[in-house]
Amino acid sequence: MDLFFLLSKGFWVLANPGNLLILILVLALFKGWRTLTSVVAVCLLLITFYPVGDLLLQPLEKRFSPPATLPEKIAGIIVLGGAEEAELSSIWNQPQFNMAAERDMLMLPLMQRYTDVPVILTGGSGSVRKPEFRGADVQQTWLQQQQLDKQVIFERDSRNTFENAIYSQGVLPPGADYADPRGWLLVTSAFHMPRSVGIFRGQGWNVIPYPVDYYSKPAGLNSWRADLGRNLYELSIGVREWIGLGAYYVTDKTDELFPSANLDISLNE
Repeated sequence: MDLFFLLSKGFWVLANPGNLLILILVLALFKGWRTLTSVVAVCLLLITFYPVGDLLLQPLEKRFSPPATLPEKIAGIIVLGGAEEAELSSIWNQPQFNMAAERDMLMLPLMQRYTDVPVILTGGSGSVRKPEFRGADVQQTWLQQQQLDKQVIFERDSRNTFENAIYSQGVLPPGADYADPRGWLLVTSAFHMPRSVGIFRGQGWNVIPYPVDYYSKPAGLNSWRADLGRNLYELSIGVREWIGLGAYYVTDKTDELFPSANLDISLNE
């Protein structure tokens, strides 16, 4: 395993907002730091009643919009894995999906519209401990059950978005070109689209963003809800994605800090 992959997984164990707050709370209680304990308690109270994650997710999910009109001709379709619960699928012997299932659901209408283009489902395992469970295998089983797998190429070795872009080039069918001017429809969660576009562009892909799987709502005083689990989950998604954008940029895995439809637009727009 490469160092970047291992460091990213280890760092996220500590940076995950839920884990971080608990670690700080335990340290504060152990040291008797009452002020810090109070700060953590206030943070947890705020997250319990207000979806703070919307503040981070809104700019990510609004960065790209689905195509207003699908192009008549395209080079192909790329669907990023991440919606599949590979280990659960193995345990229960049937395909299992998570909240990002829209990624895989969109494949069906797109395959009906574009019957003669390659479709790449790219997704291996992002787990350090259980790399044998791979997302593409789940999707392949699901499509085989419906006899819809013939058009799809399953890339099952990638462990992150950077490898999605690289390894997908290696499974292209003869005659297919990742820089084809007609463009490849790129399907992934809306919050993940900016980082995905930057990475794929950096590897020479000509992509047409097609975001799905939205989480956020416009932030406002009436947005409150008493749901710590959901609010903390969405906050974690937003924090992880912004960290990912920065990490991929400083490690030269993308040359766009906050990609947009206009290549000249940056964070300072």
